[in-house]
Amino acid sequence: MNGSCECGAISFTTPTDSPMNLYHCHCTTCQKQSASAFGTSAIFPYFELTPTTHPSIRYFERTCDSGRRQKCYFCGDCGSRIMHAHIVDGGTPEVVAVKGGLLAGLNWKDAKHIYCRSAVYMIPEGVQRWEAEPAFGPKKDMAGSGK
Repeated sequence: MNGSCECGAISFTTPTDSPMNLYHCHCTTCQKQSASAFGTSAIFPYFELTPTTHPSIRYFERTCDSGRRQKCYFCGDCGSRIMHAHIVDGGTPEVVAVKGGLLAGLNWKDAKHIYCRSAVYMIPEGVQRWEAEPAFGPKKDMAGSGK
């Protein structure tokens, strides 16, 4: 899939034609970051955006509600959040969570809902949902409802 930030300084192609998973996250951090009721993340196999290939890329690290460390990439020119990579024991992440609004042709209806305990609007009946977070890695079972 092709993606780019708002100003176009950062453009990229994902390593697969579609995400492994798609989540609407209702946690309070995603609400703040997106300035909306939820943030949308498309999960892909790990790929890297570096200052060498993308001079406008910047990042910071934070600790998630789960206690995991996360590297948060954004455009230094327009401020668009690009993706997150979970840091596991100092090694290379297995996956990245690309911000859904950056991807052309994303199939939004396939999204699952996470951190529903913080939702500020009614989540549709019949969708897959978790009150907190599912396992994000490709080796984990992500088919359950997580309730």
